[in-house]
Amino acid sequence: MKAPTAEQKTQCFNLCVWFSKLYLPINLLRIDDRTGNIFLLAGEENIIEIYPNGRWRYVA
Repeated sequence: MKAPTAEQKTQCFNLCVWFSKLYLPINLLRIDDRTGNIFLLAGEENIIEIYPNGRWRYVA
């Protein structure tokens, strides 16, 4: 299992705080062993992918 980078940890924390301010639950947080990307599911339809360099994008 890959460990998240420092940039991913910081960005993940910031996004979790942002979603919680919108009263959206964090339903799933998972790291992809193949790519090292973190996937975050907030609410029912907000899927975020966080790359090892800390940049992120909406998946859906």
